[in-house]
Amino acid sequence: MNDPKPAAPSCSEEEWRSRLTDEQYEITRKHGTERAFTGNYWDCKVAGTYRCVCCGADLFRSETKFDSGTGWPSFHSPLAGAPVGTSEDRSHFMRRTEVHCDRCKAHLGHVFEDGPAPTGLRYCINSASLALAPDDAVPGAKQ
Repeated sequence: MNDPKPAAPSCSEEEWRSRLTDEQYEITRKHGTERAFTGNYWDCKVAGTYRCVCCGADLFRSETKFDSGTGWPSFHSPLAGAPVGTSEDRSHFMRRTEVHCDRCKAHLGHVFEDGPAPTGLRYCINSASLALAPDDAVPGAKQ
């Protein structure tokens, strides 16, 4: 996986294309979706912070991740104050709620109302839109 150095939120399309892998570009900039059970994080159990692969914004904590059985990383809530936004998605003859990074406008995935407590939400996020910063890689982090 290519974990590029976080970019400025306002990169040009040429800059995004040069900074991201083809898969990351297709998913985050062109609203694609990775195949289920193929991403790096769908079954990852490492403690840490999931960041936007494009701009490096902190989005989700591993403590909010759960196994939804869908094949994508699923979280019941974003970090407090995280730049996680939503918008209506009517593509593919469906009506869904898209999840994106409010900082750089990267497409992350979708949110559904069939998740666990405490929110009842399932943020179904593409692995290719995330970069995990493990807790053990951060000096002084809680283990």
